[in-house]
Order: sequence, then structure tokens, then C-alpha cells
Amino acid sequence: MTLVQMQPRPTDATAADGTVADAMGTAGPQVCDDMTVEVVLSVMASARTEHLLVCDDSGLCTGLVTQDQLTAARDDPAYTDRTRLRDVLGDRGPFTSPVATMAEAGRMMRYSHVDALPVVDEHGSALGVLALAR
Repeated sequence: MTLVQMQPRPTDATAADGTVADAMGTAGPQVCDDMTVEVVLSVMASARTEHLLVCDDSGLCTGLVTQDQLTAARDDPAYTDRTRLRDVLGDRGPFTSPVATMAEAGRMMRYSHVDALPVVDEHGSALGVLALAR
């Protein structure tokens, strides 16, 4: 009989091996990109969240908006109370898939400098949000 010394596996290694579907949160409140920034800020305050999923007229997820983004938009000299969410959001994405690994999603978050990613299906519909723990 041979003795084998076991090394405990780091807890974060198990998380990195899992999929995004294992760790994502529910989609939560969603806002349409034609809403005004003021209305979106109100929805965000009511939902007590720091981010919301954004959808277009077709109901497809176009991204995620944060309270910091909205505050920066409101501080812009060109801002009016009629400024729409689509006017302050940049490009679509980044997004992740529920079948992506946590390691892949982590790299994407680091590369994109974001704290949360929308999780979408193959059609672009929002399934949930993958957010860093605070």
C-alpha cells in the first residue's frame, strides 16, 4: 500500500471550473433603452440596485447600465431631462453565455473593466447577471 499526500484544492479553483449558469443571479429589473436617464435612475433607486439590464424595442438585451454611468451622464453639460438611455450608453456588450466557464467570464470582466456582465442566450435575451461579490 502506498500513501498519497493530498493537497487541499483552493476554493476559488472550484468556482473557476464551474459555468456562468452556476453563479449568475436572476435578471432582475430591466429597462428599455428609450427611457430617460431620470426614469432609469428612479427605477434603479426603487430596485435598490447598482445596475440594470437594458433592452431594446424587441426585448433583446443591449447591455447593462450602472449607477456610476448614469451619474456621469447627468453631470455632462449636454445633459437635459429628455436625455434617453440609448444616448448615453456606448457599444453593445460585453455579454457572456450561461455555458461559459467562470474563468472565461473572469477574464472578460478584467479585460472590459466591468463588475457585472449580462448573461444572454443564443438569441440575445437576458437570462441573468454575473456580478462580482462586494
